[in-house]
Amino acid sequence: MNFTKAFKYRFFPNQEQKLQLAHTFGCARFVYNRMLEERTKAWQQHHKSLNYHATATLLTQLKKQPETVFLNEVSSVVLQQSLRNLDTAFRNFFANRTDYPTFKSRKTAQSVRYANNAFTLKGDQLTLAKQHHPLEISWSRPLPEDAVIQSLTISRDSADRYFVSILVETQVKPLKKVKATVGIDVGLKDLATLSDGQKLPNPKFLQRKERRLKIRQRRLSRKVKGSKNRDKARLAIARIHTKVADTRRDYLHKFTTKTISENQAVFVEGLSVANMLKNHKLAKAISNAAWGEMFRQLEYKAQWNGRSYLALDRYFPSSKRCSSCGHRLLELPLSVREWDCPVCLAHHDRDINAAINIKIAGQYLLYTESDARKSTPLRYEKQWFLSQGIPFL
Repeated sequence: MNFTKAFKYRFFPNQEQKLQLAHTFGCARFVYNRMLEERTKAWQQHHKSLNYHATATLLTQLKKQPETVFLNEVSSVVLQQSLRNLDTAFRNFFANRTDYPTFKSRKTAQSVRYANNAFTLKGDQLTLAKQHHPLEISWSRPLPEDAVIQSLTISRDSADRYFVSILVETQVKPLKKVKATVGIDVGLKDLATLSDGQKLPNPKFLQRKERRLKIRQRRLSRKVKGSKNRDKARLAIARIHTKVADTRRDYLHKFTTKTISENQAVFVEGLSVANMLKNHKLAKAISNAAWGEMFRQLEYKAQWNGRSYLALDRYFPSSKRCSSCGHRLLELPLSVREWDCPVCLAHHDRDINAAINIKIAGQYLLYTESDARKSTPLRYEKQWFLSQGIPFL
């Protein structure tokens, strides 16, 4: 089966390439912001909606003006892709998937996209349009032999590192089928608890760097704004944050890859992480746990490898329900980590019990071809207990 995959590599541009890329980033950002302003004005003043083709015409006129003739110094493909990104942002806004598009800042991470006609790749020599020398890329893994390149994205993060992400269409061979299935309950003390009793510790990568961040941020506050020393201090802080993000991402990739390879079906609890972040007492810990990223990795890796992935309804009472007899507690505070069932006297670890309930409910929904998001929690909760021959109490 063919899938679209992105392969990301770090590269090290020389000084000439850095200047050219900085100019490209700036022009793409300028076009995005200018056309965002034009589309906003057109609607506010004339109630007229500008689409991609209208902004492309405006861009052609913009290139002919003396004050914006610098736009001709970069690849026109990059500017066209910037218009497409803006059009996609508006489509997502009109579909109620995101907020209204905002202006891009030069102080944040920068990226531009190149179509197939804006670069050449011969062997391991990648040369971008308007550049004379190939990029020095660290090829950490080879591209698939049957890969068909669709586009590539050049990015620079806040720590001044450069990356190239190559989007390809390739054939992915599903993994060999296995019998095992697993339910996953996430938390803050343990990042994930599996239905077989395994627990993934939460390393709390950000907390490990907080003391160093505090020192660096104090130094930054003492630097003169606009000075080179302030830029150096800002870069030092950015490098700490990128180290935390890279370590967390690697940790999650190892866990999700192992989980998908060992289980035919993976069931997780349905959480609205965005709503949970509104709790200001736990927002920092929840963000550091990166549950959303874990679920995202499990979902696309399951799709690639021929596995099943199912997120249960967010209101499913996985912790309060006894996995042995089905008795449901009325209250179970978060401070209670272990409890005994008053009916069957079974002793439960809170997280392991929740993971087992998630697994059983997920199995029932999967094998009956039900949709957890469309079923009411009480309905499918009762059905799987009765299917197991357990009285629903």
